[in-house]
Amino acid sequence: MSPLPPPPQREDLKVTIKSSSLVHPPPPPPPPHEKKMRRSMFLSNIDQPYNVDIDTVYFFPPNKAFPPSSVCEAIERALRELLVPYDFLAGRLATDPVTGRREIDCNGAGAGFVVASSERTFEEVRELGYSYRAFRQLVPSRSSTGLHDWPLIVIQVTSFKCGAFAMGLSNNHITFDGASVKMFLQNLASIAGRGPLIIHPCNDRHLLAARSPPRVMYPHLELKKVEEKEEKATATKPVHIAQAMNDDLETKFFRLGPADIAKLKEKGRTTKVVPTSFNAVMTHVWRCKALSEVDNDDDDDREERSSLLSRVLYSVDLRTRLGPQVLPRSYTGNAVLRTYGAATYGQLEGGPFSSLVEIVREGLLRVTEDYVRSFVDMLGKYETVPNGDLIITTWWRLGIEEVEYPWGRPVSYYPVTRPRKHVVVLFPNVADFRNAVNIMVSLPPQHMVRFVRLFYSLLS
Repeated sequence: MSPLPPPPQREDLKVTIKSSSLVHPPPPPPPPHEKKMRRSMFLSNIDQPYNVDIDTVYFFPPNKAFPPSSVCEAIERALRELLVPYDFLAGRLATDPVTGRREIDCNGAGAGFVVASSERTFEEVRELGYSYRAFRQLVPSRSSTGLHDWPLIVIQVTSFKCGAFAMGLSNNHITFDGASVKMFLQNLASIAGRGPLIIHPCNDRHLLAARSPPRVMYPHLELKKVEEKEEKATATKPVHIAQAMNDDLETKFFRLGPADIAKLKEKGRTTKVVPTSFNAVMTHVWRCKALSEVDNDDDDDREERSSLLSRVLYSVDLRTRLGPQVLPRSYTGNAVLRTYGAATYGQLEGGPFSSLVEIVREGLLRVTEDYVRSFVDMLGKYETVPNGDLIITTWWRLGIEEVEYPWGRPVSYYPVTRPRKHVVVLFPNVADFRNAVNIMVSLPPQHMVRFVRLFYSLLS
């Protein structure tokens, strides 16, 4: 990917890296008899494709009891202590020489910690709204930190002129899914305040291992087979999730408040089912996104277009589907499966909203334990790619904004992702906690005009 051009002056946060270092776990006590063997962590088939960096930034207001220097000390100390129960975070990606599978070498090479400062005030940053170019300066990157042996997790603390600060987190997706990030941050917050480890992580990725021999029992239309897997794969260099994306996109944020969500739930209600907030919101976004990409003024193609299929992909947390006896809630790996809903453009345009919500609901009900095991087996048997024209990524109901640090909760947080046409991101409006949702949409300008019109007209 070619480097981003320098941000415009308004978006230049004038960030200076003051220090960058590797944080190592405390030395273990000497073994009683013999040297402990270095551990390698098995990665499940769900983990394997996620060799990408995920970046988020959390903003905190000034706190006289916790100046940025004190916060930096507390976070660095907490990170060091957490590298004992989360030993894999100090490791590096490697390849098993026998199986050719990607794994984590728990070699204690260290996690990254960066201290930075900005010449801007927090209010100046807030006035920008969301800016990918600005926020990229608040999350750690190879080019800015000088950490060439890039760790699996890096934290950057950036102080502003007013005493406020931002905590930027960059982690390889192989380490955590969204639910795991929340658990990690809960532990980080507790230990930063000299409290205990409040969630003991379950690091056994064998819990989602494939069966031998694999048994693919469902069609798995959420995946598209590319080719039979080769016998050996390599642990390739992580690819930033923002790579290979079109820059000629317009990004807008849409907020749905409690009244809007209630209205969508009422529209999706049937005599048997009242939809969840997520199902109602996701259906609305799917409908608007699909219809925004077609020109309804072109009557010549209308009939042909109405029979085309749109498929939306959305994630299911397997911890809630498989139960604690199969998969503990403290499982640290990627325990997500993308299920799907499919409808024709004719259904999306003219069908009742409640029938579309039911399609989304059926996609979630599809995910049983047998389905999950079949999904994992398919990932091991074939090379696959997501099979959909829209992927909805959600941070909405994770509760990350509710994590209580010694210096308070974040006043806002954002996933720092480069615009992608076929990905919509849902995340909480922190001021309203879980009662409102922010929706990040990136589209070509002509599609965005139609999306805006549909978003509000179909909401009424």
